[in-house]
Amino acid sequence: MKAQNKPIEPTKSELEILQVLWEKGPLTVRLVNDELLKQKEVNYTTTLKLMQIMADKGILKRDESQMKHIYSVVEEEQETKAHLLDKFVDTMYKGSAGKLVMQLLGNKKTSQQELQDIKDLLKKLEE
Repeated sequence: MKAQNKPIEPTKSELEILQVLWEKGPLTVRLVNDELLKQKEVNYTTTLKLMQIMADKGILKRDESQMKHIYSVVEEEQETKAHLLDKFVDTMYKGSAGKLVMQLLGNKKTSQQELQDIKDLLKKLEE
């Protein structure tokens, strides 16, 4: 998903398509659109155009070897999410992951299991 080594930042609508493809694997536009329709009203032609743009940007690959074109994601899910999260933390929290975590824990009801998982992670990081 890099053009000249610069990460491409998907739009909100592109991220929705990426989520479908990460979850389901390579699909046709019709199948992606069917999955999106479970979440919101979206036209097939809109999904088609977005996926064509995403292929042009290098976010998606298009397999044209069959009658129906199959689209797949170029970059791994974790790479995309890590880049977007880093940018978010840099922009909103001046690079401080700690400030982000403190706000998240302060704003949301965190389960006992989640708290224990966080404590376990912190112990591993201290070792």
